[in-house]
Amino acid sequence: MLTSWQHETGPNGTVIILGDNVYPTGLPAPEHPGRAAAEARFHTLLEALGRFPGQVVLLSGNHDWNKGRPDGWEYLRRQEAYVREQLPRAHYLPLDGHPGPVTLQLTDNLLLIVLNTQWWVQRGPRPAADSKAPFRELRRLLEENRHQRVVVAGHHPLYSNALHGGKFTAKQHVFPLTTVYKQAYVPLPLVGSLLPLYRKVVGAAEDMAHPRYRKMRRRLLRVLHDFPGVIYAAGHDHNLQYFQYKGGHYLVSGSGSKTAFVQKGGRATFVHEHKGFFSLEVYSQGETWLRTLEPGNEEVFRLQLHSALPSSPVVTPQVAALKPSTPAA
Repeated sequence: MLTSWQHETGPNGTVIILGDNVYPTGLPAPEHPGRAAAEARFHTLLEALGRFPGQVVLLSGNHDWNKGRPDGWEYLRRQEAYVREQLPRAHYLPLDGHPGPVTLQLTDNLLLIVLNTQWWVQRGPRPAADSKAPFRELRRLLEENRHQRVVVAGHHPLYSNALHGGKFTAKQHVFPLTTVYKQAYVPLPLVGSLLPLYRKVVGAAEDMAHPRYRKMRRRLLRVLHDFPGVIYAAGHDHNLQYFQYKGGHYLVSGSGSKTAFVQKGGRATFVHEHKGFFSLEVYSQGETWLRTLEPGNEEVFRLQLHSALPSSPVVTPQVAALKPSTPAA
């Protein structure tokens, strides 16, 4: 489906890979026993992207940082170097694991801003930076670019009706191990409810409830809520979700090749537990449409996000937001 989308957009398209590019623990060292499998999975993704005539942007997610473990920065740098070697024209942003924000002008009326949200929740070594400065810089960038469409991309969602947002099924309360392995039907009633409760209230490091994630999310939303119309695209949860809240548009595009439970309702306009990805179509006048593309079903959801801007640049870009999760080897 991504190949078909690439043929449709041609050089005007940009593919944004929203992190967790090598699942489940990033790209190990060459001597590691899991290196061959990880490299094969990553090669599958990079080979598909290498045939694309448009721009390619990759972000890092918690799994690329060895699931946030203390040696995660080493894994991140190794993966970034591998991309430079295998697909040198791709943008791996931000560089060297820095928090960002960094900008990439896609066309005259469309700006991409990338944040490394993993930096705020990472344990162990990471690039030195002021934890508040990126939000001040993001505010400055958004203020200076009110005249054009802006997409902000980061790995971690700011709204989610799925696992990392503290949403669980009744089955997961009885069979809590199915949150990790779908076929792990080991009944742990009552005791099993403690895990969902813990992840909803206290949170693992990758959950919205965790103090580091919660602080990062609060600061980021404080900025974004002041700039209606901005689109924030994330991955992390293995499903498709769209939220429109306080004038902003929030995407979760994390089901490139793996799916997980997502709950309907709440602030969500659209949710679906299905493989696929979101496509943003930004026309020369600034008119913007959101499309949800899924294998077998093709387009399952379509919504106009923006009408035309007052001025009309001449280029017609298209942007696909996709998080691959576990590329099929």
